[in-house]
Amino acid sequence: MHRWSELFIPTLREAPADAEVASHKFLVRAGYIRQLAAGIYSYLFLGNRSFNKIMAIVRQEMDKIGQEFFLPALHPREIWEASGRWALMGDNLFRLKDRKGADMCLGMTEEEVMTEIARKELRSYKQLPQIWYQIAPKFRDEPRPKSGLLRVRQFMMKDAYSFDIDAAGLDVSYKKHYDTYCRIFDRCGLKYMVVEADSGAMGGKESHEFMVRTPAGEDQIVSCDGCNYAANMEKATSKLGAVEDLAAEGDGKPLEVHTPGQKTIEDVARFLGVSPKNKIKTLALMAEEKDEKTGKTKLRGIVVLMRGDHQLNEAKLNGTVAVATRPMEEGEIRALFKSPAGYLGPVAIEWAEDWKKDTHLPVLLVDKAIEGRTNLIGGANKENYHLKNLTPGKDFHPTAYADLRAVTAGEGCPNCGNALRIDTAVEIGHIFKLGYRYSESMGARVLDKNGKEVTPIMGSYGIGIERILTAAVEQSNDENGFWLPPSIAPFEIVVTPVNVKDEAQLKAAIDIGSRLEAAGFDVILDDRDERPGVKFKDADLVGIPFRITVGKKVTEGTVEVVLRSTREVRDVTISAVVEHFQGALRAQA
Repeated sequence: MHRWSELFIPTLREAPADAEVASHKFLVRAGYIRQLAAGIYSYLFLGNRSFNKIMAIVRQEMDKIGQEFFLPALHPREIWEASGRWALMGDNLFRLKDRKGADMCLGMTEEEVMTEIARKELRSYKQLPQIWYQIAPKFRDEPRPKSGLLRVRQFMMKDAYSFDIDAAGLDVSYKKHYDTYCRIFDRCGLKYMVVEADSGAMGGKESHEFMVRTPAGEDQIVSCDGCNYAANMEKATSKLGAVEDLAAEGDGKPLEVHTPGQKTIEDVARFLGVSPKNKIKTLALMAEEKDEKTGKTKLRGIVVLMRGDHQLNEAKLNGTVAVATRPMEEGEIRALFKSPAGYLGPVAIEWAEDWKKDTHLPVLLVDKAIEGRTNLIGGANKENYHLKNLTPGKDFHPTAYADLRAVTAGEGCPNCGNALRIDTAVEIGHIFKLGYRYSESMGARVLDKNGKEVTPIMGSYGIGIERILTAAVEQSNDENGFWLPPSIAPFEIVVTPVNVKDEAQLKAAIDIGSRLEAAGFDVILDDRDERPGVKFKDADLVGIPFRITVGKKVTEGTVEVVLRSTREVRDVTISAVVEHFQGALRAQA
């Protein structure tokens, strides 16, 4: 049995000055972690015990569907060049050179390494499917490390990769991971949501994030309390309420109106006495693409039209055009629109009919919220003037319509129509259907049943070990500390004799701790010669879900059991203490 007096548990009464979120404050105060440098943390005794418990749960569940590997953290440049991510990851990738001058990097994920193994070792459909995983440190050169373990430069991740012969096989592997992740997070005691997600730099067609609602989160999730709809902000959609179009003025053709000094959507709407919902917002962007043949950068104008009261969702735009974009500079705006910013519109400009074609013409993408609308108001491409009576498809011709807007709270759920809510959340896991991006680019091939060479299809599946711990702290804390689910707490029970100099109390505490430990519980005995208040404060602080207070009632054969989460106190006879916790911890499981 562990004795507190013999352990290194450096609790603090004050949080570090730079700690902004609860998990950062309490993990430092409880002696779980200490910062070595920005975004780099050491895990001390209590922290390491929790991490080991979390990793054991992850490993137990993953072993049911996959095989554990251990891969290098140091990668040669060549495999990242083959996948195309050496350039794509930019400054986020830690890069270094070996003594011979060869370029290397520290892995932030292992798609390239796993695919390299598959490329060399998998030969036939008979070897598929395969699910390989590892639990190991990853590295990301985070520009602004903050929030303790939520945004760091070195982190522990469980990452898994599946290889299947076809899309139907990938569906099976994906479902296995989905179900496994639910079991993992259930066992870790987290209150989580599964949301539709954007794949981002990972690539792929379908992905889901596992999220925990908390004010400390940097992600936003959109969900419906009336049904099971949930998506992250980058992927979310909604039903919009009906909007009454304006009546046509004059002969119904675009009508120029003088709007002196009125540049913003709100200013123009107020000046003309209309709703921003009847206005067009024009966003001028420039796409920069590198020509693979010449190595030169090609520029392509991309203009996005939104409803006046809507905001652009950049992730949706990036997913639509599949290239990086930036705002147009003033000179580029004047070259295209012949107008200063503030009066831009889509009329009298020649737009590309197919945005995928290699053409000098700019692309006009129109958000679906404008599709079918009539008599809108937009810029006239003339300083101090706007146009009325603008109808898409009649007065200007979009290259394409696409869902490009950011959802806002209160809009209708796309499934049931109830009002949507938006919350901040922490991502604890993410699963992707990668498709053929890595296996194709890196040359992985197998023979199918007909002896034909085919490319395996892949999936990628990640869990942040630190994020499980931080999410648990974020969802279960008060002003005095936090409490962890028993499955991931460093200890399930702390036995606290009020006065260690009282022989009867200390003897009873040791006996209780020994019997609980023999019954399979994780127990720590607080045998320090400290005031009761000090020991109680520490017990409240360090995340242990149960405390047994051994005090004067020991002469009556009774101790107090405190449930940290609710502070409920219950008298339990010493003879029945093991049975009590067998019931209590089953209820917590």
